[in-house]
Amino acid sequence: MPATIRDVARASGVHISTVSRTFSAPHLVNPETRVRVLACAEDLGYRPNRAARALITGRTHNIGLIVADIANPFFPPLIKAAEGQARHRDYHVFVADTNEDPVAEEDLVHALAKQVDGVLLCSPRMSNSLIEQVSREVPVVVINRQVAGLPCVMMDVGQGARAAIEHLLGLGHRRIALLGGPRGSWTAREMRRAATAAARGGGAELTILGPNQPTETGGGALAEQVRRSGVTAVLAYNDLMAIGLIEGLDAIGARVPHDVSVVGVDDIALSRLTRPKLTTVATPTAAAGRTAVDMLLQLDSDAPRGARGRGVVAGDRRTTAQVMLQTELVVRDSTGPVPAPGRDGTGA
Repeated sequence: MPATIRDVARASGVHISTVSRTFSAPHLVNPETRVRVLACAEDLGYRPNRAARALITGRTHNIGLIVADIANPFFPPLIKAAEGQARHRDYHVFVADTNEDPVAEEDLVHALAKQVDGVLLCSPRMSNSLIEQVSREVPVVVINRQVAGLPCVMMDVGQGARAAIEHLLGLGHRRIALLGGPRGSWTAREMRRAATAAARGGGAELTILGPNQPTETGGGALAEQVRRSGVTAVLAYNDLMAIGLIEGLDAIGARVPHDVSVVGVDDIALSRLTRPKLTTVATPTAAAGRTAVDMLLQLDSDAPRGARGRGVVAGDRRTTAQVMLQTELVVRDSTGPVPAPGRDGTGA
């Protein structure tokens, strides 16, 4: 028969409420008592009932993590890091995939709201006003998107896009294409803004192609258009699009980087395995996952017991903290000097 909370209380010589606090609010228990209770619980094989604890504390110790596309290699390192950080804090993570659908995203937030203590929205496709609305139902931390008045963890893709364009300018490229991401993407908007300014500052012409699906297929479908545009270099919304573009260019006889240089964003594992190896902007996805979990749990711990939603702590500056994590350009083999004029159709 499994050990009960009464067994632990009897073995450790404390009241049942002390055992309960040891697991639900350990900071409120004398350290020596806490150690004794935990040791007895371990000896007896006792595991607290999370559902019962939720009734007492008003907290489920569950977190929802909603991502735009779980098949995109950008997300698994973030998910893994968030799960590890949550487990370290004695929380569980429920992962859900929206398949880039803002309607599905909203439905998932509503479905999870009563089952979790908070939600991490990663690369959301909902509008800012809708994200603000659902945050009144359940505490929300936004990843890879800036929403005024809500806690956000962002990766500085603007700085990364500038670094990528400056790298291409340094190689002599003056006709550059930007492959845009999905409609409604904050990352796509930031990249466009920064790339446009960097290209203008370097005297280059920037051609915007998009919005596009942020997939390998989406990148491959643009190969003919990129070739016809006469650009000599491309910055893609993400590595998947960049890899798809390289495959598409190869299929029509264009060599990378000899004819067209290509830069991606994210530094997924596959970017180091392609031929040529992909020059890319590395994004700190694992750090973003860990930081977002910490921000959400801080938000939850500041709320009164049993309270839900952002309004209960709206005056606390930590609820609107916005963290910007740095990106880094990683130069590999998919970028090279601009083709000599007249060498082929691109340089003619």
